[in-house]
Amino acid sequence: MRVGLFIPCYVDQLAPEVGEATVAVLERAGCTVDYDPAQTCCGQPFWNLGLADEAARLARAHLERFARHDAVVCPSASCVATVRRHYPSLGVGVDAAGRRVRERSFELTEFLVHELDRVELGARFPHEVALLASCHGLRELGLGHPSETPGGSQQPGPTETLLRAVAGLDLRTPSRDECCGFGGAFSVEFPELSGRIGRDRLADLAATGAEYVTATDTSCLLHLDGIRRRQGSGPRAIHVAEILAAT
Repeated sequence: MRVGLFIPCYVDQLAPEVGEATVAVLERAGCTVDYDPAQTCCGQPFWNLGLADEAARLARAHLERFARHDAVVCPSASCVATVRRHYPSLGVGVDAAGRRVRERSFELTEFLVHELDRVELGARFPHEVALLASCHGLRELGLGHPSETPGGSQQPGPTETLLRAVAGLDLRTPSRDECCGFGGAFSVEFPELSGRIGRDRLADLAATGAEYVTATDTSCLLHLDGIRRRQGSGPRAIHVAEILAAT
């Protein structure tokens, strides 16, 4: 399958190694990866701030940029959730061509498991790892079972499924699936509260005894790793793509 690689702004500017790992994983899974360096932001930050016109302009450009691909894969649950679920609220992506791009946009782990039926990728990462279920992935893309939702499937989501197949990896489960405190613009508007939530979340992850914390979103990991570095303790952050690319 030929896939379009959609790289989030945070990855592009602050964690390019996550993008490189995503390419390595997709190619190992048998995909041909196209990366268009002219791609821009999907519009999520503007949407979150209520700047609908700016968000819609970026959304239209995004859909046009990726219209030619069989699938669009992104190492970020929040960006994919924006494209798949929120573009119609901007009046964008409601025509047949736009719907096709939105419906064929996937977070990396859901694409591997649900679209390619791949779980074993030959990865090896002999460490204790705690999984942070990001809010967008858990509650908007259905990559897990939110604790506040009774009933339903209790089967592990695609991210957990892939991690459990990594050789040597000891997956640790935190006691709750709360927000890390980042929340995009929330961390700028309410930095003290964002920091308090992040410290509490990092303490819960550290209590698992994990060496590393992983997630589907670089933004969440950067937030927690910044807290870890400032306080001098806690599990180190690593994106799930980097684990899946490790051998």
